[in-house]
Amino acid sequence: MTHANQHLRALTPRYRVARGGSELGILVIDGDMADERRSVHSLSGGETFLVSLALALGLASMASHQLAIESLFIDEGFGSLDPASLALAMDALDGLQAQGRRVGVISHVQEMHERIPLQIRVEPKGNGASEVRVQRN
Repeated sequence: MTHANQHLRALTPRYRVARGGSELGILVIDGDMADERRSVHSLSGGETFLVSLALALGLASMASHQLAIESLFIDEGFGSLDPASLALAMDALDGLQAQGRRVGVISHVQEMHERIPLQIRVEPKGNGASEVRVQRN
């Protein structure tokens, strides 16, 4: 949980994660609510996204001690984020890229398209065929 909490702190200082609820359960400690321990089922879409991202980054950090993980692909609910949460998530992804990691994001969110400078676009051409284009913004 230490690695996940380091990433979560960078995303938003409000939350921390801890084991609890069940043998393999995870609880979210909400700093804005006097460190109340909340079930992950009580989180909003944006909160769930941030905690999930922090857990994934924490796992990648743990694995990076054994092998170099330079690429990360994320296909995870960007559309459920409010503008402030989306900005936090994008800032975190920018930080990963600044550390030398390649970050691939699969999204239909227009705000992300405007902020990501290099894009791979897959466009259907019909009859099961698609065209792949690399584009710089």
